[in-house]
Amino acid sequence: MNRALIRFIPFLFVFLWSTGFIAAKYALPFIEPFYLLFIRMVLTTIVFMLLCLAFKIKPLRPSQAGHQMVTGFLLHGAYLGGVFAAIKWGMPAGITAIIVGVQPVLTAFLGWCFLDERLRLTQWTGLGLGLVGVISVLLTTGQQEYVSLNWTAMLAAITALFGISIGTLYQKRFGAGVNLLAGSFWQYVSVLLLMAIMAWTFEVREVLWDQQLIFALAWLVIGLSVIAILLLMYMIREGETAKVASYFYLVPPVASIEAWLLFDEYLSIVSIIAIFVTVFGVYLVIRKKPE
Repeated sequence: MNRALIRFIPFLFVFLWSTGFIAAKYALPFIEPFYLLFIRMVLTTIVFMLLCLAFKIKPLRPSQAGHQMVTGFLLHGAYLGGVFAAIKWGMPAGITAIIVGVQPVLTAFLGWCFLDERLRLTQWTGLGLGLVGVISVLLTTGQQEYVSLNWTAMLAAITALFGISIGTLYQKRFGAGVNLLAGSFWQYVSVLLLMAIMAWTFEVREVLWDQQLIFALAWLVIGLSVIAILLLMYMIREGETAKVASYFYLVPPVASIEAWLLFDEYLSIVSIIAIFVTVFGVYLVIRKKPE
């Protein structure tokens, strides 16, 4: 693959991943969250099945498929389900994002503990700066008009945090050599089953099929669940988990800018400064070690 294209992949991923918050904001007025995720997973699974058939992908061994289903349950199911549940059960979206924003530090720590991945002092400094930047952006975008915390919402948010962190490490450990298309198919099969249980247990599944919902759902499937996830799986396979996780720090600032452009949400001078702090923190993590 062209080296310039490889370097561009993380930033394309950040852009696509950040638009998920925007697409969800467009979609959720017309549908309940778990049912939205269920429909999204059904469509995504069909897309990956067709891609596997079109490219004549060799089926995975049962053990490989099982590992990919565990990755999907953690990386997609626990994360998306936890975030949506936390917001549904009363936690402000900004607070939820702050809790999940600890993910790069947690992933780096777990990678250090279990995958023997070593970080330099400048990388740990970068992770810390990134966390400070993310929290500053979220606290200064005008989203924290009230705080309503309860133990169920906190548990859901913490589940999302650990799900995406452990899922990243699990994929790094057990996803080596797995075809990205076949692996993603089995990941989404497990998420589909999880979201079916959640939707049929907690929701009435009523949908207002508005054009806005259809466009948002199409983007969530193609832009996020297909393109962004394939990019993420590629980065996890090719890079250190700490470096990959650090890119998630760029998502809240980019999403804040997108919300400012599309919804005229408040973006203060402090937020802008915090965005630069976040970007510098990510730079410290991903820059090459001096010779």
